[in-house]
Amino acid sequence: MEKIKKESTEEIKKEPQTSESKQESQKIELEKLLFSWTAPARPFKRRDKDFWKTIIVITVIVGLILFFAEGFMPVILIISVIFLYYILSTVEPESIEYKITTWGIKMADKLNPWNNLGRFWFTKRFDDELLVLEAYTIGGRLDLVIKKSDKEKIKKILSKYLLQEEAPPSYIDKATNWASKTLPGMK
Repeated sequence: MEKIKKESTEEIKKEPQTSESKQESQKIELEKLLFSWTAPARPFKRRDKDFWKTIIVITVIVGLILFFAEGFMPVILIISVIFLYYILSTVEPESIEYKITTWGIKMADKLNPWNNLGRFWFTKRFDDELLVLEAYTIGGRLDLVIKKSDKEKIKKILSKYLLQEEAPPSYIDKATNWASKTLPGMK
């Protein structure tokens, strides 16, 4: 028993740190800009009248079925979702500045630190190139619109901090892909 106590006390007794080594361990790395670009806040595609006619017909049919089965609330929910989609597809997104720094990624001056981000990959939505980052936050992902010419530069920088690997599609991704292939005008 005494032998164990002696060994453990010897391990605890270490050389005291010098003032220089304390300063080095307490240094905070200054934020350094690695790359920045300006792009729309989200992918955007304007829809034509035929698309909206189709959506309205489908909404009316589904709304009538749900009205007779459940009442007003599901119908109000469907109408509000269609209205939101209408607004998002008619109002063009603002341009914001994206920055990759040594601390993380800034979107419109809001920092997403590296420890809140997982892997990254590139994809395409509508006619826009997207950088998708797995985030350990409520949304789960960050979709950043990028310029096609900047893709390799961004890939090289992010590879130093994150793993490049595409995540398998979630149930929401699968449902969205199915709807975009099935519904007319969604392609």
